Amino acid sequence: MKTLVLGMGNTILCDDGVGIYVVQDAARRYQRDDVDFMDASVGGMRLLDVIAGYDRVIMVDAIRTADGSPGDVRRLHPGDLPTLHSGSTHDLSLTGALALGRGMGMKLPADEDFVIIAVEVEEVWTFGEECTLAVAEAIPRAVEAVLAELEA
Repeated sequence: MKTLVLGMGNTILCDDGVGIYVVQDAARRYQRDDVDFMDASVGGMRLLDVIAGYDRVIMVDAIRTADGSPGDVRRLHPGDLPTLHSGSTHDLSLTGALALGRGMGMKLPADEDFVIIAVEVEEVWTFGEECTLAVAEAIPRAVEAVLAELEA
């Protein structure tokens, strides 16, 4: 089973880079020929080009929820995410992009083979290359969650 571990975010927007930092650390600790590690700052339709051809995806990204606390680490699937409305008619939510890609015959992982390790963040609008304290302290827990998924 070919697996992609994908860190999402932007490392110059404080906590938004957490997915990339987690995947970089996981890549240093885990090496197998059937697992690829990469990062991306894309979404919607553009994400399909990144994940196409993989049997399993473990995505790590920042999340902000009404009931979460900075540093919380959650395990989700695409269907667990709320449908967000994009500012562009050319973009789609993750679930919408996956449905469209499958409808076009793209080889994409099934929802049960698409895991999202989400880290609750505090600050994603301020320029800065470091995460806030609570998010930085959550990185080792998120790395362990990724490694556990790889071993499952």
